[in-house]
Amino acid sequence: MSYLTCPTQKACLAVLAILWLMAGCASTPEAPPTLRQALLGLSDRAAALVLAQPAWSQADTSAGQDIVLLLGETQVDASLGITPERFGESLSRALLAAPQGPQVLDWMPSMTTRESDNANLWLLESRLEPDGPRLTLSDRDLLPYRLTLALRHPGDDEIRWQRMVSGAFDTTAL
Repeated sequence: MSYLTCPTQKACLAVLAILWLMAGCASTPEAPPTLRQALLGLSDRAAALVLAQPAWSQADTSAGQDIVLLLGETQVDASLGITPERFGESLSRALLAAPQGPQVLDWMPSMTTRESDNANLWLLESRLEPDGPRLTLSDRDLLPYRLTLALRHPGDDEIRWQRMVSGAFDTTAL
């Protein structure tokens, strides 16, 4: 007894198999593992701060041009157990995920000079450092931190906007 005798039945099964595979690939991604949640939360909070009260205004920018946010090299204290690359990637993802946000690019010192038109370019500098000793609780350790965010024009030393965020990481969530 042959169930697949007709070529159209074979074609239908092949199409169904392809659709089934595509549905699996197109489904929403899983939530990040718990280990990354603390860092993602901090990055989302930092991005919200930068975008909520931006240093740029219509007076500072050329008419009709978009703001370009350049991400400087992230400074992270090694005692926190987070690499600068990991935090930098998390921060850039949070900034890129914002609707109606600026363009976001990695920055290198050679990209601009003091003489270039920097009105639409903003350099975001970030520094993550410990803000006290490790706090040991009965079931976990907390690591206090301070994140400093600063915006300025590339080639200009004057900081136009700065915020500090303090909190504590659960070391099991890093």
